Amino acid sequence: MKRSTVKRLWLPLSLMLLGTLAGAQKTTLTIESWRNDDLKIWRDQIIPAFEKAHPNIHVVFSPSAPPEYNAALDAKLKAGTAGDLITCRPFDKSLELYNAKHLVSLNNLPGMNNFDSVAKDAWSTDDGETTFCVPMASVIHGFMYNKAIFKELRIAIPKSEAQFLAAADKIKKGGKYEAVVMGSKDQWEAATMGYQNIGPTIWDGEKGRKGLLSGSAQYNRGGFLKAFQSLAKWKNYLPRGYQALAYPDAQNMFTQGRGATYPTGSWEIGVFRQMNPKLDFSAFAPYTIEGKKCVISDHPDIGIGLNAASKNQAAARTFLTWVSSDAFAQLYANALPGFFPLANVKYTVKDPVAQEFLKWRSQCGKTFRSSYQILSRNANPNNENDLWNVSAQVLNGSMTPQQAGDFVQKNLGTWYAPQKGK
Repeated sequence: MKRSTVKRLWLPLSLMLLGTLAGAQKTTLTIESWRNDDLKIWRDQIIPAFEKAHPNIHVVFSPSAPPEYNAALDAKLKAGTAGDLITCRPFDKSLELYNAKHLVSLNNLPGMNNFDSVAKDAWSTDDGETTFCVPMASVIHGFMYNKAIFKELRIAIPKSEAQFLAAADKIKKGGKYEAVVMGSKDQWEAATMGYQNIGPTIWDGEKGRKGLLSGSAQYNRGGFLKAFQSLAKWKNYLPRGYQALAYPDAQNMFTQGRGATYPTGSWEIGVFRQMNPKLDFSAFAPYTIEGKKCVISDHPDIGIGLNAASKNQAAARTFLTWVSSDAFAQLYANALPGFFPLANVKYTVKDPVAQEFLKWRSQCGKTFRSSYQILSRNANPNNENDLWNVSAQVLNGSMTPQQAGDFVQKNLGTWYAPQKGK
């Protein structure tokens, strides 16, 4: 073979080799998030599992500190330096990003049919027509309890309000333990872990919540008023000096074994395991009232969307589709016990307390906190802040349930058209 012929053959072969190498290059996706505590979990568990199944895509988890996330993300989006995937807080903040054209519609994403409307509401337009973030996980409200104390005092798991109050009365009369561990100093617990915990069953879950949106239900009557009335009954069973008891104080009190029940949510599971690995605790669902079927607050906590400016749209959609799968659900649910995937896929959790919370999804109806969709868009008065305020005052005895309902309803009616004059 002539030398010139060899040279001519070598040139196409070299070009083919370069093309093959170029095709093998990985696409890198960057995830923006506020969950900096989860960095190790994403780096060591979640991302390796995805990359094993998709070797041509490399993923980088790049979180900011939670209080700084919104401002940091806004600055990056404005500068054009934000990551391909954007972790979405529920409701209005993410809706703002979509309306500003920073997030794209995911209606046609494979896997979105794995989510029901309650799961998607937190990341959809007001009319429900467009969903712009894949729902990742929720937290479930309920009560945790000290198993040793319940066994010592021979208390059965309460299922009704009457049984709950009878158990609290027995614990209080014993004088050895606090019956219901919660304070009212920080206010938000009174609403989030009190009112929004027991309320959904009383106001018929989604029927009541959507009634507030349409104007057919009000805070000062029906189930929403009854929820304040039920909350008021806790007053006699809270710890001594509960008015000055802050959230971290209540956490310490329960994990040190000084209290029997703790109104809360599944987000505490991992926290309590770290605070006291020896604590033997479990959970029971929000109690029923008037024989109503239980309804849990299965509150959306975190989603993930696609940056409209990303140059890696196809790879990002591949990742988002994977997030809606059973493989992701299995990983996430066990890496972060108490944060439950929202996809209607099969997965199992290993943590026994997480198993208990998750079981309620099949036993109870589900909704989310009444003030989170649309109703807290007004800065002042703000529906969420009003609920914090009045729930704490109901527990403190400085406001009656009727006064609490009237106050919240009046303020909501000052700006939200469907509730004006109600």
